[in-house]
Amino acid sequence: MSHMLKAISFLLFGFLFFCSSWAVDDAQPFADLSLQSRYETLTHQLRCLVCQNETIADSGASLASDLRRELREQLAAGKSDDEVVKFMTDRYGAFVLYKPPFEPRTWLLWLGPVLLLLLGVVVAVRVIRKRSLMAIDILDDSDEDRKQSDQA
Repeated sequence: MSHMLKAISFLLFGFLFFCSSWAVDDAQPFADLSLQSRYETLTHQLRCLVCQNETIADSGASLASDLRRELREQLAAGKSDDEVVKFMTDRYGAFVLYKPPFEPRTWLLWLGPVLLLLLGVVVAVRVIRKRSLMAIDILDDSDEDRKQSDQA
């Protein structure tokens, strides 16, 4: 029976693994190879606003599909890469860029994780110091109690 469970779990794992490799973008490729290349490059530069850890090229969310469609339309209309990126950032903010530029309005995106890490280190150091001081106080109190009981 355990062999059957192993076989079933192996098949399920394989199915899930191969399903994740299926293409997300079902639109027809551009006839112009340079336009298709630009499209693919831009889809890897824009973040899915729903998934947040995936580009719109990798996301299966409906919003990512809408962003890919919008991107496709803009490229077909003759817009440059910079114009497309500007349109997307004007509409959705710098967060739509998978790697937003380091500028005053995106400092929190870049520095937030570092600040949270530093805050965690400060809190940990303070807690450790406080507990070590409490341990020293407890040891000092027990030493004083022992000296008083020895004198009595």
